[in-house]
Amino acid sequence: MERHAEVSITLGALGIITTLMGLFPGIAGLEVTPGIGVLQVLVILLGFSLLCLAAYIFARQAFFAGMPTTLAQAIGVRLTLTGLLFAAAAGLADVLGFGSHLPTATDRPLLGTWQAIAFIGGFLIASSGIVLYTLMGPSRPDDEDTEAENR
Repeated sequence: MERHAEVSITLGALGIITTLMGLFPGIAGLEVTPGIGVLQVLVILLGFSLLCLAAYIFARQAFFAGMPTTLAQAIGVRLTLTGLLFAAAAGLADVLGFGSHLPTATDRPLLGTWQAIAFIGGFLIASSGIVLYTLMGPSRPDDEDTEAENR
């Protein structure tokens, strides 16, 4: 018995909860510090990655089970992964050494304005990849038969 829908919904819920815990650590009773730190960025990335994985599993198994993948769908998957990589690079720029708030002995790296814009932009790119994957799938054989009958 295949339970892909239940697995994807569970992963999606876990992704949403993880993302919200990264954005608002006070929800889980964690200490709230000013700004967004590295651990918060990592938790947000993990949550959104889980959410993208759940959307991919759901779209693949609910709409295109047993069908070959099209070129546009392959591009959508790669666009999603590129968006996640872009968001990770923007969110961790200070830690990786090319951000504007380089950590010193007394300061901790923070998410700056431009980094936050690029971080959100990476998530938008990843989301558009999932939408592209879903919209550009192969048509079902039943749909082709009905279209031929309607002509």
